[in-house]
Amino acid sequence: MKNSIGDMMKQAQQMQESMQKAQEQLANVELEGQAGAGMVKVIMSGRYDVRRVSIDDAVMGEAKEVLEDLLAAAVNDAVKKVEINSQQAMANVAGGLDLPAGFKMPFQD
Repeated sequence: MKNSIGDMMKQAQQMQESMQKAQEQLANVELEGQAGAGMVKVIMSGRYDVRRVSIDDAVMGEAKEVLEDLLAAAVNDAVKKVEINSQQAMANVAGGLDLPAGFKMPFQD
């Protein structure tokens, strides 16, 4: 029994290291959110940092509220893409562990 506990602890340590490595890689990923058929674009890192915003000149003539709505929609699109990318990456690391939906390991951000 002592060996099986030791093996489990070793597997848990390896998984923790894999998760941390995956999180570091995710932080360097850049994903693009768009709105208005690509007239407003937001580039966001895997840590939800907005890195760049691009607004087509054609939108600049619109009402302020329209631009604000397009910007919010582009940010929300980028957030969804980051979430999906993160979930997929962590699922690959967890590889077959049957974890409940929304479960976060103690060392995850």
